[in-house]
Amino acid sequence: RFLLAAKEKAGVRPVADADRAALLRRLSFDLIGLPPTPAEIDDFLADTSATAVERVVDRLLASPRFGERWARHWLDVARYADSSGKETNLPYPHAWRYRDWVIAAFNDDKPYDRFLREQLAGDLLRHSGPADQARKIIATGFLALGPKALNERDQRQFRMDMVDEQIDVVSQSMLGLTLACARCHDHKTDPVSQRDYYGLAGIFLSSETLFGTGAQLQNAHPSSLVELPPEAGLPAAVAPLPAGDLARLEREVGELTASADALAREAAEARRAGRDRDGAAAFLRVRVARDRAAGARSDLDQFRADGSPRSLAMGVLDRPDAIDSPLLARGDVDQPGETVPRGLVEVLCAENEPRKIGEGSGRLDLALWIASRDNPLAARVMANRVWLKLMGQGIVATPDNFGIMGMEPSHPELLDHLAVTFMEDGWSVKNLIRRIVLSRGYSLAAVHDAANFAIDPDNHLHWRMDQRRLDAEVIRDAMLAVAGRLDLEPVPGSPVARIREDRQGMIRMLARSGAETADCRSSFLPIVRDHVPEALAVFDFPDASLVAGQREESNVPAQALLPPIDEEVVSPARAAAERAAGLPGPVSDLRARAFEMALGRRPNRAEAEAIRDFWSGFSLRHARRLSGDGTGPGAGNAESLALVAYCQALFATAEFRHLQ
Repeated sequence: RFLLAAKEKAGVRPVADADRAALLRRLSFDLIGLPPTPAEIDDFLADTSATAVERVVDRLLASPRFGERWARHWLDVARYADSSGKETNLPYPHAWRYRDWVIAAFNDDKPYDRFLREQLAGDLLRHSGPADQARKIIATGFLALGPKALNERDQRQFRMDMVDEQIDVVSQSMLGLTLACARCHDHKTDPVSQRDYYGLAGIFLSSETLFGTGAQLQNAHPSSLVELPPEAGLPAAVAPLPAGDLARLEREVGELTASADALAREAAEARRAGRDRDGAAAFLRVRVARDRAAGARSDLDQFRADGSPRSLAMGVLDRPDAIDSPLLARGDVDQPGETVPRGLVEVLCAENEPRKIGEGSGRLDLALWIASRDNPLAARVMANRVWLKLMGQGIVATPDNFGIMGMEPSHPELLDHLAVTFMEDGWSVKNLIRRIVLSRGYSLAAVHDAANFAIDPDNHLHWRMDQRRLDAEVIRDAMLAVAGRLDLEPVPGSPVARIREDRQGMIRMLARSGAETADCRSSFLPIVRDHVPEALAVFDFPDASLVAGQREESNVPAQALLPPIDEEVVSPARAAAERAAGLPGPVSDLRARAFEMALGRRPNRAEAEAIRDFWSGFSLRHARRLSGDGTGPGAGNAESLALVAYCQALFATAEFRHLQ
């Protein structure tokens, strides 16, 4: 009704409803990120009852695949990755615990206010037992996951850069504000002062961020991890180590440490003797030896004395003593000014609401303030994010910036309504999604109307559904699903958790993780900053170092060139061809079966003719190449090649990669 009122005021009329097959495909991709199966399509088309769509929506919301899909939307915002990025780019072996926590939170429909509070201050919240305590600590990994300049030698600069990144991700993801802009001066456009910024900075300076990268030449900031209670019963990152292997690893640590110490003595003697060149070379050997020892020690640290694995996680804990931050002139750590008490952002607090922090770091105060019904932003920002993912464009077109430089809402009353009902429903994300997808606005067709286009060419009034390209990982998952190869069993841990915490470990992980995760759901792929798999990067997978509430959508030649050359496309095409050939039915219907598997519908007459022309031409050319005249033993192989090429062509179509 809100949409319709705006359309009527502007003089546009909604187009017709989407056909049922297109609506089912839209619902399936939007809610679980996978295409509907032919059987699901047949069942839905046969169900003519008034509640058919509601039953499909409820089934999809209850699927474990829902959390795997919707967690990815939040992981974009939380700048999730399995490595530190920047110049050094060391692995985060235990980041996967936070990823799995987010997936479980969406599947369990964890109330969104609790979802926010646990990520900011889970370690400070009450818990019902060891398992609940462990999960809440894991949630604080949100604050530890960011990119880090580990080769920065100035400890003060490193800490302030890390705090700045934490303020930035909290403010953009949860409040839709760019509070980090006030680091060097008062915010240029929003009513946020530099004092507000350093009041928040004290909160994060009073917290210890544990991200777990070992000491080595390029890492000036080694960090431990949070050890979770053993009785929590959480899965371990590695398998138990037999006594013999544990003893061998202990010996390796001792030998590498002794070797590094010996080399250090040699280097010192060379320097004392005035042999500077020999001393410099020896120093490099010392650093390499110490890096190897540190890597072996990090391996050993994953196990207890009996060889059982320790449960470790990235996270944040309160420091024993709270710290108030000085106000830094121009953000320069060498120009400290007056000390600013820890506190909240003044303009967002009610007149009678206390801004200053009493005890502790203040993270709990911050969490309770952000995830409050009295906060005008938290529910609005999330309601807008959900609307954006389902409707193709946000009510506020800048989902990470609700400030002055952001866009004004296209339907402000609708955003108010969604935010208020979201809170009244117990902050249930599933209920919010259900309300939107069962609306008439969501079910409109993605068709053109010249009269409406003349008035509203950008479709801000939602007189039709926007045609949307699928996200990079959804395209990959859809190909694997059509091929019958998608492994829906969650990947235990991450390949990153089973490597040595050094650069050599990163190189080995990149080399082998592709084989380990070839058929897994894209949600479980390790994301190494600056080394995103090509099949994802070419379709605009976001930069994991930044908050990315809305992905870019490019249209470049590399996307069209990918299917013929990339093994991640060719291999599923072969499997899809084999699957189509093995389905029951006459051989003459093979092409239509493959078409329906990929696109969720049968080809129309014009498409059937185009398919037939392609098939006959492709088969004839390759049969001649294989057998000389097209009648020899290569003819059958040419048919197989044609089927594989046909499946590749289906994967390359705009219809496969887009939602109508």
